[in-house]
Amino acid sequence: MRLLRGTLLGFERDPGAEPDRGAITWIEDGALAIGDDGRIVEARAWRNEDRHRSGLEIVDWRDRLIMPGFVDAHVHYPQLDVAAAWARGLLDWLERQTFPAEAAFADAGHANEVAGAFLDALLRHGTTSAGVWATVHPASVDAFFEQAAARDMRMVCGKVLMDRNCPAGLRETADRAERASLALIERWHGRGRLGYAVTPRFAPTSSPGLLDVAARLMTVREGLVLQTHVAESRDEVAWVAELFPDSRSYLDVYERAGLLGPRSILAHGLWLDAVDRERLAALGASLAFCPSSNLVLGSGLLDLDAATRAGLAVALATDVGGGPSLSMLRALHDAHQVLALQGQHLDPWRGFYLATLAGARALGIDRQVGRLAPGCEADLVVLDWAVTPEQRRQQARGKDATARLFTLMMTGDDRNVAATYVMGAQRWRRPEPGRPGRSRRGPASRGRRSHMP
Repeated sequence: MRLLRGTLLGFERDPGAEPDRGAITWIEDGALAIGDDGRIVEARAWRNEDRHRSGLEIVDWRDRLIMPGFVDAHVHYPQLDVAAAWARGLLDWLERQTFPAEAAFADAGHANEVAGAFLDALLRHGTTSAGVWATVHPASVDAFFEQAAARDMRMVCGKVLMDRNCPAGLRETADRAERASLALIERWHGRGRLGYAVTPRFAPTSSPGLLDVAARLMTVREGLVLQTHVAESRDEVAWVAELFPDSRSYLDVYERAGLLGPRSILAHGLWLDAVDRERLAALGASLAFCPSSNLVLGSGLLDLDAATRAGLAVALATDVGGGPSLSMLRALHDAHQVLALQGQHLDPWRGFYLATLAGARALGIDRQVGRLAPGCEADLVVLDWAVTPEQRRQQARGKDATARLFTLMMTGDDRNVAATYVMGAQRWRRPEPGRPGRSRRGPASRGRRSHMP
């Protein structure tokens, strides 16, 4: 058995805007026990006698924060190389950057190389699971899942479905899309730690027939996820109204097609109305909050308070490549800014919930990851509180835990990721001579356990 010693942070449910202390596990000097099967045995306070237990490997991460790995609810791996590329808004972004980049994934070798680079980058940023988009090409899905399986990562991914309003090289018939998707589901869904997502890009690139295909695909196997985009920009909403004049709203297009349910995750939702939010909540669907890409593309600001009042589940996402970075810490920073512009507030406890367990719930993998509970898979991130001179000054001022987390949320990025674990095995560690996480049996003091200081 392995014991990771450090400050532990985990969640059992949404702590809310005014944090519910019972939803938060906070152990200042904690011990996270991981079995030989890569699953969590227990999360508790450190005990001095742990030093003398035979056969116990102790990995010392004192003065660091140990959490479930980040879960990115919405990200496009084929757009890795166009992240931070310039465009005049969403629809221009699709034409200028997205579609040309995705066309290259007809080449299986290119898809394989980008998938490997993308997954390695996720690990470097502390992200252990994600709702990932491939392209229309089946080979892009095969490449991604092969690379994820090689790293033993729990991932959800799917082939994009498009049959209109896109370049000819990325367009396919609804029948062809269905056949290819069925083959991919059979090949990959439930294999190891992999899950399949039925992925119609969005209503403008989907004929009614293709939306029907997506609904049928969702019935062929248990545990499939439906991922798409909704109401990201005003121009997009207006376009959908022209294409589907009989629908009450953009969201209504998906509801009429039977695409909304507890395993549906819709990215953005900036221009939904109260009726839409209530329908999403009633049907158990989730929104992926993509603040970084919304700011970069000027799409709008998510009204998180309205979503919360409606009972709508929300999870955080980077939305690379519209978003410029795979860092969930940077996404948290941007989320705070988006909400502050509307007079709303993102408490850091809730922020870290949105970046971990909320994403796992949206993707239907919260029984496996996203928590520090016994039996969960030990996918973890270890964060340094401070790595820059400015952070060290800020964190050295005797702040309480809430203030320290807020500083990390607002100033952190991939440099603060000290290590990433997958199924209890360290898959990435920041090179840092003299201060690595290390196995040791040095002196220790008994920790204390609390839900929140």
